[in-house]
Amino acid sequence: MATFRAGQKTHPAVLPQQLALELWAADIPRIGNETGPQRRSAAPGTEHGRGETARRAPAPGGVTTEPPAGAGAGPCERHPAVFVLDKHGTPLQPTTPARARKLLKSGRAVAHRHTPFVIRLGDRTAADSTVDGVELGVDPGSKHTGVAVFTAVAGERRGRYSVQLDHRGAVIRKKLEQRAAYRRGRRTRNLRYRAPRFLSRTRPQGWLAPSLRHRVETTVSWVDRLTRWAPVRAVHVERAAFDIHAISAGRPLEGAEYQHGTLHGTEVREYLLAKFGRACIYCGITGVPLNIDHVRPRSRGGSDRVSNLVLACIPCNEHKSNRPVEEFAPKRAAEVLKRAKAPLRDAAAVNATRWALWRALDSRMPTHVGSGGRTKWNRTRTSLTKTHTLDALAVGKLDTVTETVGQVLVAGCTGRGTYARTRTDKHGFPRLRLPRQKQFFGFQTGDLVRAVVPTGKYTGTHTGRVAVRASGSFAVRTTHGLATARHRYFTVLQRADGYAYTTQPEGEPRAARP
Repeated sequence: MATFRAGQKTHPAVLPQQLALELWAADIPRIGNETGPQRRSAAPGTEHGRGETARRAPAPGGVTTEPPAGAGAGPCERHPAVFVLDKHGTPLQPTTPARARKLLKSGRAVAHRHTPFVIRLGDRTAADSTVDGVELGVDPGSKHTGVAVFTAVAGERRGRYSVQLDHRGAVIRKKLEQRAAYRRGRRTRNLRYRAPRFLSRTRPQGWLAPSLRHRVETTVSWVDRLTRWAPVRAVHVERAAFDIHAISAGRPLEGAEYQHGTLHGTEVREYLLAKFGRACIYCGITGVPLNIDHVRPRSRGGSDRVSNLVLACIPCNEHKSNRPVEEFAPKRAAEVLKRAKAPLRDAAAVNATRWALWRALDSRMPTHVGSGGRTKWNRTRTSLTKTHTLDALAVGKLDTVTETVGQVLVAGCTGRGTYARTRTDKHGFPRLRLPRQKQFFGFQTGDLVRAVVPTGKYTGTHTGRVAVRASGSFAVRTTHGLATARHRYFTVLQRADGYAYTTQPEGEPRAARP
């Protein structure tokens, strides 16, 4: 359960849309999520991974990128809208932050949810209001999915809210591989025999791997969430299809060429010997036995494609082990990586889930489909930056975009903890036992809380994610570090929901990962 990163130590009340996320787990120390456990200056998950350009400094007119030749000045940026519910919980038309602030100050509304910020009116129903409705745009991706909430009138779209959903499919795959390794190990150790059971298992039609099903379910879950907070009338989704075989070949293919592999008519070992001149790629030695080495180790997601295979002598191969080439041979890393092609895992993941996502959305509301080429054309002629959320705003049939959102909510999938109640050291021996009970004094690890400490070392107001203890002495992590206090000083702002939140400027490039 990841913690919020927004609670600064301050006495004023918490304002809407505050920065809120923490990168590491509160109840699972040193267990990273898909975005990595390192502390970085930029928000996690801001990279697009499909060739976006860096964001330019905003001009006085609000233009964030250099428009192409013949394009207009681009849409203006606005603050994200605030979702509004009536007194019965029915979604109304989203409003501006200024209007929401007046409603809260006058007592006509109360805060319904912290992130995303939702208010609930106490003196109005949907029957007494004018609700024009909004629409959703979804740009699915392998690692990140963009969701845009906008109003559409006569082909003109105005962005109201944007969410970037960071998936954890890579973490799911890693965990399943670890579980499989543990089970295989129990069959080879001197333990009670456990017969394999895979022969009796069947997969239904349309089965998706857990890491792929996660992408579909989390995207649909956020569409359902936004439908509860806003009057969504329709959804537009980009249903792209990638010709992976043609991408790998680097040219158009026809007929039987699709049945030919990368090395059609060539033996892999002889091809590698001829390609590298029967020399070790790392030390250059010749005349010695050579092994086939994976540039990107298979344990780190590498494949058996020939573009990922090189020749290495036995000492270099053993010394490299499963380390990245940048760590093993930094001086020759650039030369080795030139031989490797871009992996196709992301395109394969989108291909495998595009129909399942469309069927799930179409069963809920009217769903319109757009192609990736149409999205790119819409984005180019409206002078939008290349991001997932702006792609979601430009999906499908579109005339123009007049307004965009200046801040994007980044929701990182972190899960809801683990069933394991024992922590082990590096040798596999238990070193820490967690309590079987997860909730103490009405709080659970990962809840967003506000602690008002009257006296002591941590005097002041602290807002962030809480880590609970059975003793009643809780810890809250803020931007200034950890603060501890008794449970009676804590107030719940939002229950843990399996996501970690932060905000980032729209179109901001990702900082270099350490």
